[in-house]
Amino acid sequence: AKPMMTYVAKKCGVCFQPPSIVLIYKEDNKDETRQRIMPVRNFSRFSGCGMAAEQLKNNPRHQAYLEGVSLRQLRKLYSLLKGHMRGESLAESLEKFQQEETIDPEEDMNKLDDKELAKRKSIMDELFKKNRKKKDDPDFIYDIEVEFPEDEQLESCGWDLESGEEI
Repeated sequence: AKPMMTYVAKKCGVCFQPPSIVLIYKEDNKDETRQRIMPVRNFSRFSGCGMAAEQLKNNPRHQAYLEGVSLRQLRKLYSLLKGHMRGESLAESLEKFQQEETIDPEEDMNKLDDKELAKRKSIMDELFKKNRKKKDDPDFIYDIEVEFPEDEQLESCGWDLESGEEI
């Protein structure tokens, strides 16, 4: 059996003409930087970016190369490509993607349908993974203790009151 080659993604971008996803990568045991151009076919301004990103990431020809590229980044690249096909500027497309990928803390997620809720959860998972501190991180602290001032007025919440009972 042939040993599996591993690739380290350095940069990933989009090319508008011809429509393609461009990956700058290094092979695991070499210093040489290489470029892989993955043409985008059967994608229009009406296509779904999430589905297209998943198909590209799971494509047997590109799977090993895209191992280190997140699904969110691929969705973003497809979103930029879709915006370009609609005639939007790069800045407009970026702002639109940012709005779609931002969670509003005031939004009532109980009112969302299953598809939108799954999208919000996916965004939150991605944000959690990005911000999580691991044991290997240089600024990781095992046991953090925080002192809270006791002399401040405590703010009460509606859910912590028993029937009509005041604090």
